[in-house]
Amino acid sequence: METLGIGVVGFGWMGRVHTQAYARVRHHYPQVVRPVLVAVADDVPGRASAAAAQFGFETATLDWRSLLDDPRIEAVSITAPNFLHREMGAAFAAAGKHIWIEKPVGLTADDARAIVGDVQVSVGFNYRNAPAVETARDLIASGAIGRVTHARVRLFSDYAAHPDGALSWRFERTRGGNGVLGDLGAHGVDLTRYLLGEIDALVADTAVFVPSRPRPSGATAGHQRGSGEPGPVENEDYFSSLLRMASGARVVLEASRVAVGEQNSYGFEIHGAAGALFWDFRRMGELGVATDAAAGPDPATRGGAGRDERRGGQRTPHPDGGGPRYQDEPVRTVFVGPRDGDFAAFQPGAGTAMSYDDLKVIEAHRFLRSVETGTPHGATLADAIASAEALDAMSRSAETAAWVKLPH
Repeated sequence: METLGIGVVGFGWMGRVHTQAYARVRHHYPQVVRPVLVAVADDVPGRASAAAAQFGFETATLDWRSLLDDPRIEAVSITAPNFLHREMGAAFAAAGKHIWIEKPVGLTADDARAIVGDVQVSVGFNYRNAPAVETARDLIASGAIGRVTHARVRLFSDYAAHPDGALSWRFERTRGGNGVLGDLGAHGVDLTRYLLGEIDALVADTAVFVPSRPRPSGATAGHQRGSGEPGPVENEDYFSSLLRMASGARVVLEASRVAVGEQNSYGFEIHGAAGALFWDFRRMGELGVATDAAAGPDPATRGGAGRDERRGGQRTPHPDGGGPRYQDEPVRTVFVGPRDGDFAAFQPGAGTAMSYDDLKVIEAHRFLRSVETGTPHGATLADAIASAEALDAMSRSAETAAWVKLPH
């Protein structure tokens, strides 16, 4: 396989991100199959034709269904609004087209399960692709912080904090589903599962803090102001959830789209019996690490990790000589480097920043490898279904104020 014909369905911000990732992927992974931009579909007049002119698609269309029987197209990116994921995903899978689809893959777990076919399906859980997150996963698996006891995962943003933000599809139950749960919570559940394993049970609470918004005057792209008559916000602005993991660990997962002053404040704090890990998406190449030397490898001496900066106290012995005092364990800021995750495909040395778009290039590479090899690489449809099951459980829990058991 030398080339792979690509269609992109939906050309808002995320359609642009996928297209740019296809354009860049062989700059960073020269051995992967070469994606060819065949067709772009968007029902907003002029949007697809503008995308074709800018990025070089061979065909532009208003109707995504015209891509189903196009023999030039072997794989598609589905970056349309959530309520269209099920219909589009099921149709392209039935047509034998491989799929790279954005999370949350529909409005419910049943929507995700409806995508059935003998094709590869990759899902846009991009935060797991950060080299620091992959390093954290390796350290947890190696026992470097001991048995994980509890963690906190946060996804705070202010993209919807202003009450004049347009009442786009994101705020409607029938088109945007469960609001911030599907938008940011899907990422939070995936990060939790990727790092800590399966969720056993959960309890959740949700809230709408901005009850109405002005209707948009035209098609929306991204987050913009509205100028029309006000309409009701039908889905969640905020949620918090307590998770009991199958391992016995406890997790607090919290997300908000109306957190004033928070711009993409995403990250985690993971505490173990002998150490801890800290990560903030806004400092994507850094991992805060506290480890007891007796518990496992010091990440500052790992082959791929860069220079570390110590902060906090120094390790001191117990008065009885019984070992280190964990409460004085220093936190080191470790800069990930070329042996961590896919960092080497982008930068030659630790401390050089990567970007959000780089994470999507990693994702594009893993999707293309999945198609080439017939073996899944990266986040899969099974991950999307597991995430959606947790989100569905959170919605039920918020309605009943009760714990909900999850299937494994």
